[in-house]
Amino acid sequence: MTEHINIKTNNSNVIIVLVEPAGPLNVGSVARVMKNFGLSQLILVNPQCDRSSFDAVKMAVHGQEILESAIIVPTLPQALQGCVRAIATIGRDYSGEIPIENPRTALPWLLAVQNPVALIFGREDRGLTNEELNYAHKLVSIPTNPEYTSLNLATAVSICCYELSQATNIFTDQNIPTTELAPLDAMEAYYQELESLLLTIGYLYPHTAASRMEKFRHIYNRAYLEPVEVGMLRGILRQVEWAINTKDHHKI
Repeated sequence: MTEHINIKTNNSNVIIVLVEPAGPLNVGSVARVMKNFGLSQLILVNPQCDRSSFDAVKMAVHGQEILESAIIVPTLPQALQGCVRAIATIGRDYSGEIPIENPRTALPWLLAVQNPVALIFGREDRGLTNEELNYAHKLVSIPTNPEYTSLNLATAVSICCYELSQATNIFTDQNIPTTELAPLDAMEAYYQELESLLLTIGYLYPHTAASRMEKFRHIYNRAYLEPVEVGMLRGILRQVEWAINTKDHHKI
């Protein structure tokens, strides 16, 4: 009997996230590109322009329904709620912990799960902050002419959407993991609790906490934790906090 393998032929679980987009022409163009490549979920983080403006709607063409249904949130963590994987684009010098990869080799990783995943794009003029980059598991940079590396936002989205479309046939039902991964918002809650505890016990200092926590994020991001595992880690933190408070109470 011939074994039937279902090929993953869509990328409907991919969410495009634009952080503080300023140009309505760009936002409209992104919606059009998403329509071209079969993507439908768009989230705008604190947009600096009106998605309903004439310019945005004009550029969206047949992607107007994507523009109209786009979700607006005030912060990047809110945009990533429910997502289990995230890749951020970067077009500047970066000296952090996350290695920078090529979109062609990195983006298929988003399609290896069936849960919601995010592809994050930064501001037109300055991209994403280091703090925002820390919310991503991977970073990608589009190779360009070294003499002129700047890419228009809509162009960058177009290239990444194309690479995603070329990767949709790579993963089959047999090699898509069935393990449930912890959503990024659960991981973020754990990071906040971990940082608070490490500051309390003196392992972290306020002036170096951000850089140290970046290393912790990098370690945990490589582990692809399950919800129950994150729950266990948070339980350990709560128990340690209880022990510290109990010990301090007995000293009084």
